[in-house]
Amino acid sequence: MKKIVLIILISLSMASCGQEKEISHSKEIEQFQYKMNVEFSDKKTSPLKKKDLKKFKKLSFFSTNKDYQITANFERTPNEPIFEMQTTTERKPLYTQYGIATFTLDNKEYTLRIYQNQKLILDPEYVDHLFIPFNDLTNGAETYDGGRYIDLEIPKGNTIIIDFNKAYNPYCAYNDKYSCPIPPRENNLAVKIKAGILNFEKH
Repeated sequence: MKKIVLIILISLSMASCGQEKEISHSKEIEQFQYKMNVEFSDKKTSPLKKKDLKKFKKLSFFSTNKDYQITANFERTPNEPIFEMQTTTERKPLYTQYGIATFTLDNKEYTLRIYQNQKLILDPEYVDHLFIPFNDLTNGAETYDGGRYIDLEIPKGNTIIIDFNKAYNPYCAYNDKYSCPIPPRENNLAVKIKAGILNFEKH
């Protein structure tokens, strides 16, 4: 009898822990979305055109889904050459491939190349900054047809957390005056990533 009670208590404790983590994650994504909306509402920081800013209320996102917060295997790829990343303009910023992330989603394995901007890392604030530009099967429908981005930090071990709930649009999705990196074909995911930011409805 004591063993049964103990098992029940352990099960309840695990369930409670899982709920707390889910609530914590939801709050984290809520804060992420709030900060984006503040940025887009302020004419000093907003990428929106004047006519869109006047009517702007808030950005649209998929519902937060913890299943899209993924712990991926991380493989460092040292000594990769510096290259010019293609953008929507003639600008070609310098990047290097920092590593490769491998993860499973819906029982299928996928990989994403992770990049490091060679100019940005000269700023002490962004020395640990990493960048994933990617395409998926929602592009052109629910999401911007030019792909989306995720920002990360250099991991300490051989795993890295990729939270697609934090996927955001390039500024080009809002204003064609910007120059935006084009996701390399290696980062085309043959799956619908129904998380993160949705397409922007221009006025």
